[in-house]
Amino acid sequence: MSEILLKISGLRVAYGGIQAVKGVSFEVCRGELVSLIGANGAGKTTTLKAITGTQPVAAGSIEFMGRAIAGQGAWDLVKQGLVMVPEGRGTFTRMTILENLQMGAYVREDDEIDADIDKVFAIFPRLKERATQLAGTMSGGEQQMLAMGRALMARPKVLLMDEPSMGLSPIMVDKIFEVVADIHGRGTTVLLVEQNASRALQLANRGYVMESGEITMSGDAKVLLDDPKVRAAYLGE
Repeated sequence: MSEILLKISGLRVAYGGIQAVKGVSFEVCRGELVSLIGANGAGKTTTLKAITGTQPVAAGSIEFMGRAIAGQGAWDLVKQGLVMVPEGRGTFTRMTILENLQMGAYVREDDEIDADIDKVFAIFPRLKERATQLAGTMSGGEQQMLAMGRALMARPKVLLMDEPSMGLSPIMVDKIFEVVADIHGRGTTVLLVEQNASRALQLANRGYVMESGEITMSGDAKVLLDDPKVRAAYLGE
């Protein structure tokens, strides 16, 4: 059986008196690409924020590499290898592309940072071409590439991606999903949150469907992709 790297059990998150996440449980094993799909407002982003320490947990447990991490700060979790590419990209707009990548390695103290920047440039040649350009002057798709590259600089054991295709042109959406597949193919374990259910499930090993703060379906990604309920709710069929 594959090693479970991330295990969520009975997770509950509330905003005031409103339950945004209602007892969610799922897991991500080493080497997997797992997709968490659902409509806008289903609680997907809130779940990721809780996992990465940026949103308080009301109840339940979060285990990473076999250790409970609920309540730990994002800084400590990144150092442990749990890294998120946030919705909206969150690039440092007044810094150059190169400086953004260096910031991604801020928690590291090894001497391989420059080598890893070269690896990121190999994945994203466009970033290499514009290494001295300010991030804020880039297109949305280019900033998404930068956000992904910056996350890779932290050498994630599990990479969480929150809506990487949101707001991008169809051509750039194709490119972003190609890169997600490439990153996974290079050995990175990925938890992908996406509204684009079809593309997300096509890439994934397994999937979870989230509705109104709850997991309502789960299983092999290809089986979910062919499920009539999923196709009716998320693929317009």
